[in-house]
Amino acid sequence: MRLSLPRNGLLAVAALDLLVALLMVAGRLTPTPAGLVAAAVVAPLSAMGYMHAYRLFRAAREVGAAPWDALRTVADALVPLQVRMLMRAEHRNLASFALWVRRRQDGVPPGGIALAYAKNQRPLLLMLLFAVIVQAVALEWMLAASNAAAGLRAVVMVADVYQLLFVLALGAASATRPHVVTAEELRIRYGAYFDLRVPRELIASVKVSRNYNARGVIEVADGHLTLGVDAQTNLIVNLTGPIAVTRPLGRREHVTTIRFYADDPGSALESLQGRS
Repeated sequence: MRLSLPRNGLLAVAALDLLVALLMVAGRLTPTPAGLVAAAVVAPLSAMGYMHAYRLFRAAREVGAAPWDALRTVADALVPLQVRMLMRAEHRNLASFALWVRRRQDGVPPGGIALAYAKNQRPLLLMLLFAVIVQAVALEWMLAASNAAAGLRAVVMVADVYQLLFVLALGAASATRPHVVTAEELRIRYGAYFDLRVPRELIASVKVSRNYNARGVIEVADGHLTLGVDAQTNLIVNLTGPIAVTRPLGRREHVTTIRFYADDPGSALESLQGRS
């Protein structure tokens, strides 16, 4: 369901108004004369936002949606698509910890061949992990030395812990979500952020070609997709026709050539040619 920008704005105002009210009730926010005047001005917009949220909820329920699914419809209308996709990717990244601990892989069916790609990025992830730890210790020492407020130190600590979890989760997701070759498709992935299924009938040719000029992890330009690891790609897939690619933030484009990286490109090429 597509909403106009003003309606999304009304929903956002209503959500913010509700948050402020909850903070006041909890005693975390003290009302001021200026704040009361602002609340009076915003109240009509908040009411319109609540009414629109209720209409979305009721419409979803009328077509048979369960209460939780109807609430999710309202949340989807409030939260931009880009934010929702990032939140889902972060959730899948964190879930990869459990797979990594159990030495399991996601999305590799019986008979499928997993193509690892995480080996070359391990040194970079280890350096990032070291940098995050050093930064966390240094910031905590500086805040303690300057007698910073406990609330500020708590916020900084939460941010540091999140950075640490992000690096660990990215490594776990890359290890447990490999590329996959089956008789029906070639599945190309990067952690929980990118997932492209290429039907075998669309593949015209595959060859090994090493390149060290990937400017980012995911790049789409002039019908070419580049999925690099440590700025490298070593396999090229040419397609018989365009295929839709969804970027991590939801933007869709069409490509006819795919460059990506595998730890063992020779074995990857053999598995693809053996299933042609």
